[in-house]
Amino acid sequence: MLHILRPIPVARLKLLVFDLDGTLIDSAQDLCNSVNATLSRFGREPLADERIAGFIGNGAMVLVRRSFAAAKGAVADEELLAQAYKYFLDYYREHKLDYTYAYEGVLEALAALKQLHDLPDGAARAMAVLTNKPVRPAREICAALGLAPYFLNIYGGNSFASKKPDPEGLRALMSEAAAEPDETVVIGDSKVDVETARNGGAWCIGCTFGLAPESLSANPPDVLVDSPADWTAALSPARREANL
Repeated sequence: MLHILRPIPVARLKLLVFDLDGTLIDSAQDLCNSVNATLSRFGREPLADERIAGFIGNGAMVLVRRSFAAAKGAVADEELLAQAYKYFLDYYREHKLDYTYAYEGVLEALAALKQLHDLPDGAARAMAVLTNKPVRPAREICAALGLAPYFLNIYGGNSFASKKPDPEGLRALMSEAAAEPDETVVIGDSKVDVETARNGGAWCIGCTFGLAPESLSANPPDVLVDSPADWTAALSPARREANL
């Protein structure tokens, strides 16, 4: 179902930029397991999965830092956090696909969006991924789950000097796709994605099925969707008019 807060001029869109965790994939269990393995390795008490999930979205280092701050045990200094961060990355790279999966309907929605040729010159819109997850596991997960072929590029939190919500990565994708800000939409599940879109002058679709949908209330996107199947309705002019 669509919840339109501000109409997006879908006929002008040239670029669709997707978040990864909580938007295309449910990676929470593998991230939580990797955090708790790291906490255990450094003598900290484990955290509930729900607590860790609330720390996801701003990159791996922030996830580790927040988790150590929340766990019982001695305060972690920067040297220990650096060691924990390395351990977390090594562990996660080995276990990133233990439980991670693409949300139901994602592959079908991406295939449908790829078939849309709504631009004036008859071309299809470009699609890309911009995530704060490190780029190597992001690309490996997309490849393993069959997502990679749909995207112009897949950029991670270490692809640029800054992470979302800084719009550096978004602007790079706009340049690659020859798209202006008002011809671009960011699709994500958290306020980080909304802020990224706003900072880059782009439109935004918020996903209520993700890892941090409650954060969308503080800074609402232009459109809210309840499932990946709603992406085609939100981004196809004919289908969206039928759902208004």
